Amino acid sequence: MNQLDMAGRHAVITGGAVGLGHAIAQRMLASGGSVTLWDRDEAALQRAKSGLGKGVNTVVVNVADHTSVVSAVAQTVAINPAIDALVNSAGITGPNVKVWDYPPQDWLEVMQINLNGLFYCCREVVPHMRARNYGRIVNIASVAGKDGNPNASAYSASKAAVMALTKSLGKELADTGVRVNCVTPAAVKTAMFDQMSAEHIAFMLSKIPMGRFGTPEEVAAMVTWLCTQDCSFSTGAVFDLSGGRSTY
Repeated sequence: MNQLDMAGRHAVITGGAVGLGHAIAQRMLASGGSVTLWDRDEAALQRAKSGLGKGVNTVVVNVADHTSVVSAVAQTVAINPAIDALVNSAGITGPNVKVWDYPPQDWLEVMQINLNGLFYCCREVVPHMRARNYGRIVNIASVAGKDGNPNASAYSASKAAVMALTKSLGKELADTGVRVNCVTPAAVKTAMFDQMSAEHIAFMLSKIPMGRFGTPEEVAAMVTWLCTQDCSFSTGAVFDLSGGRSTY
């Protein structure tokens, strides 16, 4: 494992109790940082905190609810006033169906969590970073946002929007000490696979030239570097993690 420097830094990780968020928390802690995990599943948060050990705080939050996010920020800064990094990892896939069969309520839920929730988190955390003239924000997008996966229109659209929001916010903060970037993984085998059909999983694998899915640890390594002070001249950027699927 390469050494990444998060010594003395504190990161908020949404969706931090499981999956990519949990793996990112592990790498942050191994790199000398501390983390506050945000998740709507209180039981999963407690399991994560117990398993990860020292340097971990938790806040129960529903990122799709702006009021809940405002409260979560207040609870977080009461414990640790310095939010050095924000990783927006919370997300859902939604059903695997054609656009004309897509249930409107499912569409709205995907957008509310994947896009609106991310916006709420950025909106409420950025002022704290600007006040200290330092911060790192990393948004978890997806190669689906670049390519548009069939039978995953809401997920693809939400992740395309995440990339655009990242570029806008990165430019807005470019004259400060806050950097904003996103990563676009191809499929990574996590509990989110439980939300997908076997057919859709096979389709995603067929598109990856390396012939395998990514690992949470690989995503965590890139995300953690993007949260370090060394990431100083990249902002509004999209970092590929697709096993060769997307090269743009």
